[in-house]
Amino acid sequence: MLKTDTRQANWRRANPGKYEAHLAVQRALKAGEIDRKTCEVCGVEAVDAHHDQYEEPLMVRWLCRRHHTRLHHYGENMFPVRECR
Repeated sequence: MLKTDTRQANWRRANPGKYEAHLAVQRALKAGEIDRKTCEVCGVEAVDAHHDQYEEPLMVRWLCRRHHTRLHHYGENMFPVRECR
């Protein structure tokens, strides 16, 4: 259990499933099981992993910080999921 009282620690305690999904992505990246891609909107290389569904922790969308923040602020319809071809 986290003993600190930071905003981040409080978020982790309040959202254990989401936190576990974030950890799963970090472990998979380190193990080479998934590859970091460029931002799906603008192509920038510095990206965050975004989960549309936390129940599938390794199914992520790669978004730069700008587009990741906008997606959370304006809603999921701002950058709809593109179909794989």
